[in-house]
Amino acid sequence: MIVAGLMLLAVGGAALVRSVFRRAERGIRLAAFGVVGAAILAIGLLAGAPLAAVAGLGAAALWLWLMPDRGSSPASIWPAAGLGALSALAVVVVPAGYGVGAFGRVEIDSPLGVLSLPAVILMLGTLSYLLEAANVVVRAALERENIAPDAEPGETQTVVGPEGPTVMPKLGPGQVMKGGRLIGPLERAIVFGLTLAAAYPLLAAFIAAKGIVRFPEISRDGDGGDRAEYFLVGSMVSWVQALSAAFLVWWGLRS
Repeated sequence: MIVAGLMLLAVGGAALVRSVFRRAERGIRLAAFGVVGAAILAIGLLAGAPLAAVAGLGAAALWLWLMPDRGSSPASIWPAAGLGALSALAVVVVPAGYGVGAFGRVEIDSPLGVLSLPAVILMLGTLSYLLEAANVVVRAALERENIAPDAEPGETQTVVGPEGPTVMPKLGPGQVMKGGRLIGPLERAIVFGLTLAAAYPLLAAFIAAKGIVRFPEISRDGDGGDRAEYFLVGSMVSWVQALSAAFLVWWGLRS
């Protein structure tokens, strides 16, 4: 578990640093990346899993290269799929007791039961990934489907409303349904938590509620279908990542 946890923690931490310090000076950004790298190495050394920490740093470096948060992603969504596959393989192959190190056997009470240190690191890693790195994956998926760019200047669409057809400037997906960069992490955290808690009726109600809230915007979509497609692709990719992270933790806790 600790190998998967450190990889996800490193990727999630690096993605957060890149987002938070995007406008900062280069020296400040490098210092922030250095702090994250040192923290990953420290956790790996104290847990007796230095190779896991090195694997995490390598995964983070590849992620930053292949999954930029601005511009096109050269590898589309495949780095996320690869990270998920490696994390699942690490949970299956690496013994659950690996990564105790200098702490001895640490057990922490939680609503999910008693958690070992590797389980705690896996939980923190999945949560850190869901905050910002998952946002980059959603954007890459929208680009892959060619629905992320904004509309061309001057492009119009006919919208049918209560007062009849109206010609108005066409808004690209990047100009509508704003707030996704903040709503996305909150949504994934809720889906992640409800899934682990086995609160499936609440999960279904939450997903349905999002569709109801967004329905007025989608119903005014016009002929282009941009809003509906943007909503469906973005939501599905976001939910799949949250559900996969919850399954990974559930699997790790039972290994």
